[in-house]
Amino acid sequence: MSCRGAGCGVKVTAGAANGRGERAGLGGSVRISNQHNAGARGRQAAVFKMTELDADLDHIIPASVLPPFWAKLVVGFVSLVCFARSYDGDFVFDDSEAIINNKDLRADTPLGDLWHHDFWGSRLSSNTSHKSYRPLTVLTFRINYYLSGGFHPMSFHVINILLHGGISVLMVDVFSVLFGGLQYTSKGRRLNLAPRSSLLAALLFAVHPVHTECVAGVVGRADLLGALFFLLSFLGYCKAFRETGNKEGTHSTFWVLLSILLGAVAMLCKEQGITVLGLNAVFDILVIGKLNVLEMVQKVLHKDKSLEAINYNYYYSLNAWLLLCPWWLCFDWSMGCIPLIKSAGDWRVTAPVALWLCLIGLICQALCSEDSHRRRILTLGLGFLIIPFLPASNLFFRVGFVVAERVLYLPSAGYCMLLTFGFGALSKHTKKKKLVAAVVLGILFINMLRCMIRSGEWRNEEQLFRSALSVCPLNAKVHYNVGKNLADKGNQTAAIRYYREAVRLNPKYVHAMNNLGNILKERNELQEAEELLSLAVQIQPDFAAAWMNLGIVQNSLKRFEAAEQSYRTAIKHRRKYPDCYYNLGRLYADLNRHVDALNAWRNATVLKPEHSLAWNNMIILLDNTGNLAQAEAVGREALELIPNDHSLMFSLANVLGKSQKYKESEALFLKAIKAHPNAASYHGNLAVLYHRWGHLDLAKKHYEISLQLDPTALGTKENYGLLRRKLEQMQKKNV
Repeated sequence: MSCRGAGCGVKVTAGAANGRGERAGLGGSVRISNQHNAGARGRQAAVFKMTELDADLDHIIPASVLPPFWAKLVVGFVSLVCFARSYDGDFVFDDSEAIINNKDLRADTPLGDLWHHDFWGSRLSSNTSHKSYRPLTVLTFRINYYLSGGFHPMSFHVINILLHGGISVLMVDVFSVLFGGLQYTSKGRRLNLAPRSSLLAALLFAVHPVHTECVAGVVGRADLLGALFFLLSFLGYCKAFRETGNKEGTHSTFWVLLSILLGAVAMLCKEQGITVLGLNAVFDILVIGKLNVLEMVQKVLHKDKSLEAINYNYYYSLNAWLLLCPWWLCFDWSMGCIPLIKSAGDWRVTAPVALWLCLIGLICQALCSEDSHRRRILTLGLGFLIIPFLPASNLFFRVGFVVAERVLYLPSAGYCMLLTFGFGALSKHTKKKKLVAAVVLGILFINMLRCMIRSGEWRNEEQLFRSALSVCPLNAKVHYNVGKNLADKGNQTAAIRYYREAVRLNPKYVHAMNNLGNILKERNELQEAEELLSLAVQIQPDFAAAWMNLGIVQNSLKRFEAAEQSYRTAIKHRRKYPDCYYNLGRLYADLNRHVDALNAWRNATVLKPEHSLAWNNMIILLDNTGNLAQAEAVGREALELIPNDHSLMFSLANVLGKSQKYKESEALFLKAIKAHPNAASYHGNLAVLYHRWGHLDLAKKHYEISLQLDPTALGTKENYGLLRRKLEQMQKKNV
């Protein structure tokens, strides 16, 4: 068989470099074809280096799992086992805002709006927008919502678990390129010169506990999709150069353009995806262009130019620690979770010093090692570690956080590559190879166990939030979320304790003040509630929700002018605020300003047509003021918009009964009772209707049901007494 270039005719026997005659996954004796003209002897040495490194791991990775299919099967299976516990978890933490409260998932929102909204469903032009632009991720949420028939978290979680499994399998190919380079047979098939290394690195990636947030939290799909298309873009870029070598560049342009397109798709899933262009550039320079970094550094040093020192950063060391020891994991690392280093005498200064010493050591090896294979692997590993992390590093722009487990999903691939290289080097230079194998297997087992435990903590918000208390006891947001979860479950006493702790840890935590003020308002502790809410709006003057809640408290304290001013201020800062218009209408109703009340409630229903309380209050106010025709019209309008709301049926039925439209009124009462059979007032008012209508037996029946449900209802007792006397008089007449 013949081929072009100096690289042809080189026969390599896999595993020969280690002196054992073992096969390292190359399938025996093959003919190597390389796409770049280089000396056959140099290329043969490089291949031997790759196979030698891989052979050093033969005590860790058994030969029986080396075939590509089995390697990928093992990685895929392990990745699914690690996070399978989260498949039936709830929507937790940010899931409620990004999914449940995100209108972009619903069919009534045009698909085109996804391209003008941020990840949370707000318009990008809005001042309140988070500016995170991930339309393709939101589109997958929308498809999930449509196919599962609603907000059923299981289907969302299953997709995330499968995505991680697919990415882990894809990592086998990615690591085989990073470790083994682009070597091809004469038939154009890429060889995996490092099957053990690529499999071990992929396993380390698959079982890393730091991935739990991305996999078990549904919003982590942005990171998963970004990583998926990031890797596909990288592999597509590699494919372009394979085509160049074997088909005279026929398809290289196609694959380069496809790689760029996949990079754009990755960016539309998660902003971090754009960094694949940087990684492709590094790969192009080192592997395709075969830049001799050592020669370049020697030339730079010869000109007496020195590298500038890197500023120590404690937060980077914490991110590195999460990769090294992912046992202490937290859903949020903000708000005092990581106290600032305020003096050079702080012992924590040793952490960034250690980090940069390690990085500088690796960088020196990557730049200056005489072993070209080592330089390539270390440089690509560092590239995979650092480049995808750059958008979250706060070096170029503020991203709103300093430590977040989800942003380590792609950088962890670089960490796993470096760790695998380290294990290979250690195995080569030690006689205790079984000990090294035991350490590797121990790490894999411990990480799998940690993934399972952590996935269980992500199953519901209570476990997730409480798990953070021991990791970040100084994090005000952790205490806030524990308190909010308790309040949602009705445990106000415990919720107050956690909210107070959140405010103590962060005296300017306005959201904790707002929620604490709400609970105190419900417990009728109005003075303290007013103080807290007043402080919240003083700290953040545009906090519309706090202004509205302050107005509710002031209304309860009979300070009507102050309450009206608070409501108006809330609406000033949030013009489309239906709940605030509703509460303003209640204030006007208390002041007998009926026209103003109706206008406020009408504004609420215009902004939120399904605002049942506002519709109900309009019907009741018009009913109480004798405007039965207008009340009926409003009730019918409301039921057209919210046809299954039993409270609206009840209110309209009362109006129709007073208008002597008994048949229609009866139908609405019965429909409301069917929807809510244990409402005493529904049975009581239906009894009144029958009483007026002359259906006394039916009236007696529903009076009795109503009194069984609520024996303290005085009006029902009085009406029932009147009915019984009337029935007794009728019986006497009949006798």
